[in-house]
Amino acid sequence: MRKILITGSGGLIGSDLFDALRASYGDENVIASDIRNTHEARRFEFLDIRDRGRLKTILEKYDVGSVYHLAGLLSAGGEKNPGLAWEINLNGLMNVLDEAREFDCKVFWPSSIAVYGPTTPKIRVPQHTSFEPETVYGITKMTGELLCKYYHDKFGVDVRSLRYPGINGWKGDPGDGTTEYAMHIFYSAFRENAYECFLSPDTRLPMMYIDDAIRGTIELMAAPRENLTERMAYNFAAINFTPAELVEEVKRLFPGFRITYKPDVRQEIAATWAQSIDDSAARRDWGWKEAYDLEKMAKALYSGIKGRIYHG
Repeated sequence: MRKILITGSGGLIGSDLFDALRASYGDENVIASDIRNTHEARRFEFLDIRDRGRLKTILEKYDVGSVYHLAGLLSAGGEKNPGLAWEINLNGLMNVLDEAREFDCKVFWPSSIAVYGPTTPKIRVPQHTSFEPETVYGITKMTGELLCKYYHDKFGVDVRSLRYPGINGWKGDPGDGTTEYAMHIFYSAFRENAYECFLSPDTRLPMMYIDDAIRGTIELMAAPRENLTERMAYNFAAINFTPAELVEEVKRLFPGFRITYKPDVRQEIAATWAQSIDDSAARRDWGWKEAYDLEKMAKALYSGIKGRIYHG
C-alpha cells in the first residue's frame, strides 16, 4: 500500500492519530513528521511544513498516498505572532495541496470552530453559515477551507476536512489553545488539586474527547469519495459544556479540588465562538456518531493522565 504521512505528529491530535493509524495500517506504513521527534518513532522525518522541498523529498521517498496535515499554530499562539501563524497555517497548507496535486495524494486538513465569528449563530450552528472570524487563527482556517475547496474543484485534489471543536486528550501535552483548559484542569488536579482557569465559569464551548475525534477523522478519510457533499469542511460535534460543568465532574474524581477564574485573552476569543453545532451533514454523508459524553470523557482523561504522570 502507499504510505501515510502525518505532519505535526507530536501535537495533541497527531500523537493519538499516529498510534491509531499504526494500529490500523501497520507500523511500517505510517510516517511521523514534525519539528521534533516526540514519539521516538521508527519512521520519523524532520519537517518544517514551510519547507516545500523537504516535503517533496519525503513524499517521494516513501511513496505517500495519504497526508494527514496537522502541523499548525493554534489560537493563542497566532494572536501573539500573526505573521508566523500565516506562514505555518496557510503557506504550509499550500505546500501540502500543491504536492498532493503532483503526487496524487489524498489529504486531511483540520479546520476549526474558530472560523465562526460574532455574526454566526451561537446555538446549533448550521453547516452553511456566516464566517467572520476575529482571530488570526480563525482567519487562516477560513481561508484554508476555501483553498481546500478550490484545489478540489479546480485540480481534483481529494482533500477532506472537519471543523474540530475543542479536543481533549492526554497523550500529548496541553498547549495554549483556547479550549485546552479542560486538560490543564486535570493535570493541575493531579499536581496541586487546584487550578486557575483562563475562561469564565459559564463559557460554553463545543468539545470532543480525542478518541471520538481520531475515529471520526479516520472514518471521514475512509468514506467513499462520491458520498461527500462538503469540500470546505464538515461541521463536527459531540458534546458541549462550561468550565463550571466540567469542574463538577472533576470534583467527583478529586475531592477537595479548588477552582478560581482569571479570564485572559482566550476568554475574548471564546466569546466569538459557537456554543453548539449542527453536524447533520457529517452524520448523513459518512455516518458520524460520537461515543463519549462529559462523564465518560472525564473518567477517560482521569485514567489516562494518571497513568502518564505516575507510570510514564
